[in-house]
Amino acid sequence: MTQSEALDILKTGANVFLTGEPGSGKTHTVNEYVRYLNSCGVEPAITASTGIAATHIGGMTIHSWCGIGIREKLTSYDLDTISGNRKVMERVGNAKVLIIDEVSMLSANTLAMAEAVCREVRRRDEPFGGLQVVLVGDFFQLPPVSSHRHSFEKGNPESDDLPSFDFESGVLVSSAPFQRGSTESSRGRGSISNFAFTSPVWHKANPLVCYLSEQHRQEDKAFLEFLSAVRRGEVAEQHKVLLRTRYSKTGEAGVTQLYSHNANVDHLNTAELSKLSGQPKVFVMTGSGPDPLVIALKRGCLSPEVLSLKLGARVMFTKNDMSGRFVNGTTGIVAEFAKDTGFPMVKTDSGRAITAEPVEWTIQDGGRIIARIEQVPLRLAWAITIHKSQGMSLDRAHMDLSATFEYGQGYVAISRVRTLKGLSLSGLNARALEVHPDIKTKDAHFRSHSDTVREKFGALQKSELAQLHSNFIKAIGGKPGVGRTVRVKREKVDTLSVTKNLALQGLSLWDIAKERAMTIGTILNHLEQLKEKKIIVPARDLSHFERNPDRLAEMEKAFSKVFAKTKELKLSPVRELLDDSFSYDELRLARLFLPPPSL
Repeated sequence: MTQSEALDILKTGANVFLTGEPGSGKTHTVNEYVRYLNSCGVEPAITASTGIAATHIGGMTIHSWCGIGIREKLTSYDLDTISGNRKVMERVGNAKVLIIDEVSMLSANTLAMAEAVCREVRRRDEPFGGLQVVLVGDFFQLPPVSSHRHSFEKGNPESDDLPSFDFESGVLVSSAPFQRGSTESSRGRGSISNFAFTSPVWHKANPLVCYLSEQHRQEDKAFLEFLSAVRRGEVAEQHKVLLRTRYSKTGEAGVTQLYSHNANVDHLNTAELSKLSGQPKVFVMTGSGPDPLVIALKRGCLSPEVLSLKLGARVMFTKNDMSGRFVNGTTGIVAEFAKDTGFPMVKTDSGRAITAEPVEWTIQDGGRIIARIEQVPLRLAWAITIHKSQGMSLDRAHMDLSATFEYGQGYVAISRVRTLKGLSLSGLNARALEVHPDIKTKDAHFRSHSDTVREKFGALQKSELAQLHSNFIKAIGGKPGVGRTVRVKREKVDTLSVTKNLALQGLSLWDIAKERAMTIGTILNHLEQLKEKKIIVPARDLSHFERNPDRLAEMEKAFSKVFAKTKELKLSPVRELLDDSFSYDELRLARLFLPPPSL
């Protein structure tokens, strides 16, 4: 499913599970949906399963949002207490849309507690009290942590589940005292019974699966095939041979290194900084708002409270820049410090010079900022933990995966880089390439569900979809169409012409998408429209597009069989005749070159 198709489904108000491989554009799609809602006068509740993820999207943890805090169970008394909290009542009661990011790290029990609070506060029996719930994540990535008390008692630096606080008193809300010596239960980290989708609440909400199929991070076909093999649990000797070509005892100078444990990261960053001459320049984080919330923001922020830098320090930006100068994960070197302000000037790996001025991380409640911190958006980046890297995209990375201990940990690390050439490995254990066996089975179900959903909504006319979008916005008190008018007009006039001109210049499909900052699926949609309008003839104008003759012959044969039976050229029945290696975009490209069918 393409991003635009998923966005159309989100706009209908249906509950959605938005998933896809790393780099498929989940965050981008969510951000587009948030912009759409905002333009229609609707402020969604933006939450995440962890503090870091919440900081990335400008929201708060689901634990804090619904007031459950570090509880592992919810009694009737707890529910009454939480639902009587004025701040929780305002947040949950006024919400229209609830977004939960990184749902793979959210336990089934936590999801159930959050849902119960929503029903109680909103006094409605529908799942989540009638809210549209958007669940975002990839279950092949890092799994849930079930024992909060264990994580906090042990001082686990990799646990990002944040406690909740009473907003009026500033007191930690907890159902029980810390228990020394506690251990994770059999329903602990990585247990299939602990994943959010196993909760009865998930099934009651019955989210439509939108499985994004396009890839926007990895550009290397062989590398993509390897990552897909890991997801399928089918890592073969050929893949191991591929990895062996990337073995290196140490990483190249200036390349970010990933480790499974904080101790390795801190040791390397401190050691590398000490090698540089001169006195460090120190930047101290500031904050304002209720102490508990400021503490939560600090724990979720990738920039440290005290940032020590020297000329030549390897650094990484820790936040997306609204003007597009850098993104979370952009790396470079501190080239100088500004004479007037003292702020570091970073020369990025792409050669761009950027002055890193302090920025804000905030917690918002109904559009109002209730807590903020301010820091230079940098951290030392000779090394970072795998957990901290989730959600990042890196051009190059060196990693030691010899101490991985989680299903999905190695997969998350390796999938951070865009190409095989950008990967360097110094160690690898057996766990590193393992995925949860039950997740593999569940993923096949998600893909099949997504195909069905795509087919169903693809059969709707644009006018029908527009009506569904309008009905939902009206139902939640927004103003339909406010954010779409200009965009639609531009799509009809300008966009198709730009795509046509790039295609006629001889650019590949990938290069057109890259030039336009659009998905492959969107570009294919443009080309299909251009073909339909007889503006282009694919066999003539797009003959330079790369296509595998053998695979093309297979696809054409499948299309012929389907057309002979149905008199239609729909994609789903064609894909059923082929294996999973044929993506929908590949099928769309093949269909583009087919001559008009003879009925």
